[in-house]
Amino acid sequence: MSDSAAEGFPNLRLVAHPLVQHKLAVLRDKTTPPIAFRQLLRELGLLLGYEITRDLPLERRPIETPIAEMQAPHLAGEITIVSILRAGLGLAEGIRELMPMAREGHIGVFRDPKSKQPQEYYVKLPEDPGRALLIDPMLATGGSAAHAIDVLIARGVPASEIRFLCLVAAPEGVSRLAEAHPEVPIVAGALDSHLDSHAYIVPGLGDAGDRLFGTL
Repeated sequence: MSDSAAEGFPNLRLVAHPLVQHKLAVLRDKTTPPIAFRQLLRELGLLLGYEITRDLPLERRPIETPIAEMQAPHLAGEITIVSILRAGLGLAEGIRELMPMAREGHIGVFRDPKSKQPQEYYVKLPEDPGRALLIDPMLATGGSAAHAIDVLIARGVPASEIRFLCLVAAPEGVSRLAEAHPEVPIVAGALDSHLDSHAYIVPGLGDAGDRLFGTL
């Protein structure tokens, strides 16, 4: 099965690679302990990071090989990996391995349990982020992701230069993000069924931050 846009969600690209699907299944399992959960997040960051960087622009720079001079392709411009705290840190670790030259930023947002609305508590970004890879394992209501994109745009990052990466998405979150920021593509490992009454993704994988850090 090849990677494809999900039907009805043109801004969503699902990664159907067998390794992604297998590791995601193990990650979902409630018996997977934090140490294995952490390792799987890093590995999935590596695999999904390949997809989210697929269309990054290149520029030619002169180098000299042992044989001859040439104009060699290099990534163009600055790239910043932006984790939505705290669960985004696990995925970002894998992407950092792919692009150790990238800078990093952090946006702290939590969802108010009563209103289900995002509450910002921390922002630390480079002065000029360039292109931004925004990372969060879950896209549930879409509120935190939409808020984080608003923060990046306010810091000078064009919406067209932002990409959002998650493991599991709910249709409600994809719709909200597409409505708020249609220019931002979403790369995900799976599109799940729906949100429950507590705004958790079904079947989902639980609270990714708690499972990552063992704070259940």
